[in-house]
Amino acid sequence: MKALFIATVVALTSTAATAQSQDFDSDNGVVTIGADRMFQIESKDGNFSFKPYLMLQTTGNYNYYDDEGLDKAYNQDNVANSGFSIPYAVLGFTGKAYSMVTYNLSVNASKSGGELLQQAWFDVRPTRGFGVKVGKFKTPFSHAYLTTLGETLMPNLPSSLTATTIMPYSLNAVTPKIGTGFDLGAMVHGNIGKWWGYEAGLFNGTGASINTSAKTLSDDWHIPSLLYATRFTWTPMGAMPATQGNPKMLNLNKLMVAASANINVESESESTNDTRLGLEGAWLYNRLYLGAELYYMHVGFTKRQKIHDSFNYWGGYIQGGYFVSPQTQLALRYDFLDRNGTSKDGMLNMPAVGVNYFIKGTGLKVSAMYQYIGRTGHATQLDRDNDDLGIAKHSACVMLQYTF
Repeated sequence: MKALFIATVVALTSTAATAQSQDFDSDNGVVTIGADRMFQIESKDGNFSFKPYLMLQTTGNYNYYDDEGLDKAYNQDNVANSGFSIPYAVLGFTGKAYSMVTYNLSVNASKSGGELLQQAWFDVRPTRGFGVKVGKFKTPFSHAYLTTLGETLMPNLPSSLTATTIMPYSLNAVTPKIGTGFDLGAMVHGNIGKWWGYEAGLFNGTGASINTSAKTLSDDWHIPSLLYATRFTWTPMGAMPATQGNPKMLNLNKLMVAASANINVESESESTNDTRLGLEGAWLYNRLYLGAELYYMHVGFTKRQKIHDSFNYWGGYIQGGYFVSPQTQLALRYDFLDRNGTSKDGMLNMPAVGVNYFIKGTGLKVSAMYQYIGRTGHATQLDRDNDDLGIAKHSACVMLQYTF
C-alpha cells in the first residue's frame, strides 16, 4: 500500500509539473480536462493516463404553450413541462494506453434504459492520419452536438436540431428530427496534411436509447439498414477545441469549417430512408465565439409503406458569445426551421438570449436563457397553428452546473 501511495503522489506531481506544456483534453465529449487538473494519474512518459470526471446539471424550467392543441375541457394548461429537472448526472473516466489508444466510459444517472450508458468507446490511432473508433459515441454530424456537453453556449440545444418534423400522415413511429446525437458504431478518422480532417463511420441509426443490434437488410436497397455518416473539416489555425465558452481559453484564434452527410437506411421503425446534409463553421477569437450551421434532411418512405411522397426539411442557426469579463459570457442565437417541409409555406423563427457565469476555481457554472418561437409565411391559419405544436412559445431555463 505504501508503494502504491508513493507512486500515485509521484504521478500527480509529474502531471502538475508539466501542466504548462499540455493541451486541453475534450475527447470525452462531456467536460474539458485541463493540464492544471490535479486528480489524474499519468505515467512519466505520458503513454498511460486515467482521468475520472463528473458533470451534474440541475435546471429550473418554464414553458408556455399556445392555445392550439390544448383542450381546456380537460384542464390542459398553457404552462406545462415546467419545474426542476436533472438533464445530466454524468460520471465517467477517460484516458490513454500504449500511447496510441484512448478510451472513455460514462453513465448518465438521470436517464434510464439504454440511455443510462451515455458513452463507451475506445479509439486506436497509430498515426495522425488514421484511427479507428469503436463503441457508443457522438455521430459525426453537427457542431452543436459535437461540442463538449458542459461547454455549450446555452443550456438547450437549437430547436431546429431537436424538434420533430411534421408530415401529413398519421404514423406515430415516423417522427424524424434533423439531429443524430449519440449512437453505436465504428468510425475511421484522421488528418490529411496540416489543415484537413475526415471522419467516416457506420452506426446503428437507432440513437442513444438502444444498446443492442436490432437492424436488418434493406428490402429496397439490399444493403445493411444502418446509418452511413461522413464529415470533413478544415482547421487552418490548428485543432479546434470542442467548446463554445471556456474561461480558460480566452487567448485563442481558432477557425473550423466542416461539411457532413449521412443517410439512415430504413430508419423510423423501418419506414423511411433519411438523408441529411450539413454545413457548419465556428470561430474562437480571444473572448469571442461565433458559430453557425445550415442543414437539410430528405425523408423518403420505404416501398412497404406504399407512400410515394417524399419530404424535404431544412434549418439552421447563427449564434455568438462574448466574455464581457473573464467569468461572464453573454450569448445570442437566432434559430430557424422549416418544420412542415418545403412543400408547404411557413417557417419557425426562434431567437434566444442567454448568459453564462463561471465561478472561478470551483467548477461551477450558472447559465440562463430565454427563447421565443415565432411563425411566419404560412398560407393558412391552420398551417400556422399546427407548425409549433409541442414546442413552447415562451421558454426560459436557469441551469446550475458542476464539473470535475
